[in-house]
Formats: sequence, C-alpha cells, structure tokens
Amino acid sequence: MSRSEMKKRVLIADDEANIVVSLEFLMAKCGYDIRVAPDGEAALRAVSEFRPDVMLLDIMLPLRNGFEVCQTVRENRELDNVKIVMLTAKGRDTEIAKGFAVGADAYITKPFSTRELLDTVKRLAGDR
Repeated sequence: MSRSEMKKRVLIADDEANIVVSLEFLMAKCGYDIRVAPDGEAALRAVSEFRPDVMLLDIMLPLRNGFEVCQTVRENRELDNVKIVMLTAKGRDTEIAKGFAVGADAYITKPFSTRELLDTVKRLAGDR
C-alpha cells in the first residue's frame, strides 16, 4: 500500500482532555489515523516518528508552547510536508500574526466550528 492509499495522519497536540476527546472522535469519524501529544516535547517526538499530514497544535502547551513547536518543525526540512493548524483560545491579532510568522498553515480559535476545522484539515491533507 503506497503512502497515498494509506489513511491520512493527524497529530493532536493539546493538553485539554475534553478537547482531545472531541477532536479524536471527529478525526476518527472522518477516517484519519490519529496520535495525541499532551505537551510540546511529546508533540515534537510524535511529529518526527508519526509524520502526520496535519498537526492540530494548541499554543498553551506544557514544556514547550505551540509557537516553539511550530517553529522547530518548520526548521526541519524533513518535515516540510507537515501542515500545521494552530487551534487555540488565543485569538488576538498579534497571536494570529505570530502563528503565521512561525509557519502555521492555518489558525483557528477556540471555541471552533467543527465544520470549519474539518474543512481546513481536509484541504491541508489534500482530501478534496
């Protein structure tokens, strides 16, 4: 089975259990292969090992924040194919600008519309 025939992979990097449960359910329902990372260090390990198509990345993570994780991923040429969606309660213009500046492909604020999130993930994963 080639990579293109395999399930698309989504990494959820968030430390809020209730958000993780709903995101896991939503992504699984759409047929994605899912991994979860509860902190920034785990997210960096998971992105290297799991090689997700899309990473849903919270900014307020323990150990390393989402901005740092995003920037670290973007500095690694081997991870150029990973699309990053900042999914966070931080919705001020300066935070959104910083998210894009460190390399996010999309920025969605919590509480989020599940339709908007799914449309974004599908678009970035190339599922259209």
